[in-house]
Amino acid sequence: MKTKLSQKDKVLRHLKEIGPITPVQAFFNYSIMRLAAVVFILKDEGFNITTTILKSENKFGEPVSYAQYKIENEAN
Repeated sequence: MKTKLSQKDKVLRHLKEIGPITPVQAFFNYSIMRLAAVVFILKDEGFNITTTILKSENKFGEPVSYAQYKIENEAN
């Protein structure tokens, strides 16, 4: 039987093994709707996660901004 990973474990694994993650990636890959909340918990546990605000356009050509999270080094 497979072990069910928590949202925190999924995000941490992604950051360590794949790299940066955005809210859209978290939603489509892991069904996580509140990535910022998960990242907040990881930061509170001592992980050095940086946030970069990226800018883009939506499908209507309007400017939007969103966060990208990246783990810098492991504190744990």
